[in-house]
Amino acid sequence: MEAENILQEIAQAVRQCTKCGLAQSRKNAVPGDGPANARIMMIGEGPGFHENEQGLPFVGQAGKFLNELLQKGGYRREDVFITNVVKCRPPGNREPLPEELSACQDYLDRQIETINPLVIVTLGRFSMARYFENAKISIIHGQPVWRDSRLIVPMYHPAAGLHQPNLKPVIMGDFARLPEMIQMVQQTPKKEPQSSDPQESSTQLSLF
Repeated sequence: MEAENILQEIAQAVRQCTKCGLAQSRKNAVPGDGPANARIMMIGEGPGFHENEQGLPFVGQAGKFLNELLQKGGYRREDVFITNVVKCRPPGNREPLPEELSACQDYLDRQIETINPLVIVTLGRFSMARYFENAKISIIHGQPVWRDSRLIVPMYHPAAGLHQPNLKPVIMGDFARLPEMIQMVQQTPKKEPQSSDPQESSTQLSLF
């Protein structure tokens, strides 16, 4: 089955999902958006108010900033696949609960497997924790590391730059290096981290 059809099936399953309590409070589930052959996949935390209204990821103020960041890196939003670790909005934009993250994990796993991106950019600490369980975003942001035979780039969530203006240039600088990371991943054989410690692995395998 073609990747695009598989993504559509996953999206339909997400929209009908009742695995956790978020199904009771959502207006629209937000499976994700982007091409099935995207080289870059971006994974955020969860839908906010505007995403819940429209059923699309990153369409609020953080989404506008993300579009700006992508443009500065030489990409269009249409070039990347964007999704979240939870597919429905937590009430009041609270942090997702462990059972909600667990309920959505299979959907995200299948999306990653289907798209098979060269690079995954984690946006914020919840998606970062998928690959770096005990790491701190303030320490490892912008440092690409091999995980599961692909390059993982932990970055601040765009909303952090809106809430903390001092982080905005940091976030912009990390995104500006995306083209260089893409070029490197195309030229470098895939490899695995040598250490089980997330922050130590990030230091050892940082490409920049």
